[in-house]
Amino acid sequence: MPQPSTASAQRSLVVKTTSGLERPEATNQAFTVASAAVAAGVEVSLWLTGESAWFGLPGRASELELEHAAALPDLLAVVLEAGTVTVCTQCAARRGITEADVLPGVRIAGAAVFVEESLRPGAQALVY
Repeated sequence: MPQPSTASAQRSLVVKTTSGLERPEATNQAFTVASAAVAAGVEVSLWLTGESAWFGLPGRASELELEHAAALPDLLAVVLEAGTVTVCTQCAARRGITEADVLPGVRIAGAAVFVEESLRPGAQALVY
């Protein structure tokens, strides 16, 4: 049986979180899954939309505290180190967030980029 090529065997994960402090478990789960995938060597893109957009700013991830869960700043650091973190363009605009406001390594991009990443061959998208 032929072996799959490296290109077709390569998988990527696109994680979108729409929650913030109002849904700490859903928020933390998205960050946990994204960081676990990074640790496993998967190409990861984490999208911060809705109230999660705030976590793209310095110091904001530390505002979420959840018992028996990894600290959100630690999870975010893992994804920033080897993955991509994006704040939704419209979500940023509604909150007055600009490129000058976000953490180093965080980008602001729109739905077209999210769709492009999600539809790449081998991509899996998860929404929390």
